[in-house]
Amino acid sequence: MYVARFSYNIMPVDRDRALALLRQEVAAAMGQGIDAKLLIPLTRPPGGAALQYVVFLDDLDTFETFRDSGMGGEDETRAWLRELSEILLEPPTVELFRVDEASPAAT
Repeated sequence: MYVARFSYNIMPVDRDRALALLRQEVAAAMGQGIDAKLLIPLTRPPGGAALQYVVFLDDLDTFETFRDSGMGGEDETRAWLRELSEILLEPPTVELFRVDEASPAAT
């Protein structure tokens, strides 16, 4: 299993608009059967992301497919990205993690 975390830096005045856009992305992922969560940091280090979302993936091919057409198609995804880029302070950060399946289970 893999986890992809997308981090966005925005100005506080753009928070509501960014939340609406990221909620669309999370809903699109869930509509494709991908588990996704919007993360709103309660604390963050200097320069840390204002908003994040994560998707949980069975394989990396799903990640590529979702990034290319996550909002219902390539054109819709590009339009969504253009709208989001208007309020970003810097390019988003995308981190990929592999879940360690060998970790002992919590008791």
